[in-house]
Amino acid sequence: MLNVETRYAVHAEHARTMDTEALRKHFLAEGLFVDGEIRLVYTHYERFVLGGAVPAGKPLILDHVAQSGTPGFLDRREMGIVNIGETGTVSTASESWAMERGDVLYLGKGAGPVTFAGAGRFYITSAPAHVTFPSRLIRLADSAVVKLGSLETSNKRTINQFIHPEVMESCQLILGYTTLEDGSVWNTMPAHTHDRRIEAYLYFNLSPEARVLHLMGEPTETRHLLVANEEAAISPPWSLHSGAGTAGYTFIWAMAGDNVDYTDMDFVQPGDLR
Repeated sequence: MLNVETRYAVHAEHARTMDTEALRKHFLAEGLFVDGEIRLVYTHYERFVLGGAVPAGKPLILDHVAQSGTPGFLDRREMGIVNIGETGTVSTASESWAMERGDVLYLGKGAGPVTFAGAGRFYITSAPAHVTFPSRLIRLADSAVVKLGSLETSNKRTINQFIHPEVMESCQLILGYTTLEDGSVWNTMPAHTHDRRIEAYLYFNLSPEARVLHLMGEPTETRHLLVANEEAAISPPWSLHSGAGTAGYTFIWAMAGDNVDYTDMDFVQPGDLR
C-alpha cells in the first residue's frame, strides 16, 4: 500500500504567524512507519521526498508515484535508504542488498522499481537527479566519521557521513546520521541555516516517552516542534535547525539543493537567536 502526502512550500513570513498546530501540519512528518505500507511526503522544497517503508513480512514495491510525473519514481530521481529496523532486503530489477540496522543504500537514477522485504524499517529520502551514479550499499564501517562538540557544552556527538563526497558521488542528495554521546543533548549547536538546500531530520532511537525539542524558524523568529521517535522535521532553506532531547537519540540528516558541500552553512551563535 502506497500513501503519499504533498507539502507545499511555506514563506518565512507566513511561518511567523503559525500556531503550534499549523507548524506541526507543515513541518512535522508523523506516522511514517506503518506495518505493510510505504508512506511518503512529497515536498515542494527542491522536490525532496522523505518517507518510510515497513514490509512486516510482506514485500512492498515502490514504482509509480503520481506526484513525480514520471512512469517510474526513480526515472529522474536518486534515492537514499536507511534501515532503522532489523535485517531486511532492498531489491531492484538487477540487484539485491541485505541491509542490517544502520546500513545506508544509495540507488541511482533509473534503478527502476524498488522492493522492500524482511524485518527492516526503511527510511526513504529522494531528490531529482540529472546523472546516473552507481547504486551502492554503505555500511557503518565505510562511512566518513566526524567528531564534534564536548561534554562541557552538552553536544558531544559523532557524525557518520554516508551519501557524501568523502564517501561517494551523488547528484544532489547528501545523507548521514548523528549520534549523541551519553550526557549530551544538543545537536547542531551552534545552529545554522543554508539558504541553498532543504534539510530533513528523522529522529529515532528515542524511548516512547522521550521527546526532542527541535528548533526551527528564522534566527530572530525561532519556533519549535516537539518531536517523538521516528518522526521527521522538515527544515526549509530559510529555517535554522537544532534541537535538544530529554534522553539520548540519533537523527538522520538528509539534504538536497544547489551543491553537495556539507560545510556550506551560515552559523548563528546562541546569543544571536531570538
